[in-house]
Amino acid sequence: MKSHPEHVGNLPISPYPDKIEDELEMTTVCYRPEGLEQLEAQTNFTKKELQVLYRGFKNECPSGAVNEETFKQIYAQFFPHGDASMYAHYLFNAFDTAQNGSVKFEDFVMALSILLRGTVHEKLRWTFNLYDINKDGYINKEEMMDIVKAIYDMMGKYTYPVLKEDAPRQHVEVFFQKMDKNKDGIVTLDEFIESCQEDDNIMRSLQLFENVM
Repeated sequence: MKSHPEHVGNLPISPYPDKIEDELEMTTVCYRPEGLEQLEAQTNFTKKELQVLYRGFKNECPSGAVNEETFKQIYAQFFPHGDASMYAHYLFNAFDTAQNGSVKFEDFVMALSILLRGTVHEKLRWTFNLYDINKDGYINKEEMMDIVKAIYDMMGKYTYPVLKEDAPRQHVEVFFQKMDKNKDGIVTLDEFIESCQEDDNIMRSLQLFENVM
């Protein structure tokens, strides 16, 4: 009997295993990352660390690349008490630098390198890109609200102390007012970085949110 890759790691990925198998055979089943030496030069990981990361990535994503639906399923495992789907959507878009609906190992490891071992400036630039949902180079209040609400939804109702329903909006009002220094209704990259470095409360909050990345 023909076997079917019905799971990615321990996750069911499709009720139609024949279709998945055909797609894998036709597309990225033989995908290999760029030379590890090149990734070692581009990231803050050693070659040995990259090999370990690649084995883990391949274990969850045998095709060598992950689409948004699978990414959401994997991410949801870490937040069983909340709804991580929207935050995973925004996070996937930030990882998917080519905006082609697929995150390869290179995309994953470049982002991880910044988040885990980047400078403060690099981390803030990456976080700005996450909040800049429409990628127009600015953050407006609606975008900030969408991200913050997605984080609160993901943390779930089991947070302590219990959060009020309007907590995300209050959070955004305070932070946006501090960041929008010239009061033009948008936050630029420079305003974002300057505000974060000036205000310990903002920086602590971002470090808290960093834990969910």
